[in-house]
Amino acid sequence: MSKPEYQDIIQEYKEQVRILKQEVAELQDAGKSKDSANKRTLQKLEHVTQDLESANKKIKELEESNQPNTKE
Repeated sequence: MSKPEYQDIIQEYKEQVRILKQEVAELQDAGKSKDSANKRTLQKLEHVTQDLESANKKIKELEESNQPNTKE
């Protein structure tokens, strides 16, 4: 192979490396976005769970306070 052929191959490899680095960066960005979305969803789930527990506690308290006194 002549020197120009090697240079062409080297240029092609450099271009492929550049493209792959760009793809890696895009995938990393997409992964970060998904991680952020998952974190927000988990926080919402935690808040909903807390609200549900609070509501269930309140219902139980109301049910207990509405029961007739049967100790007499």
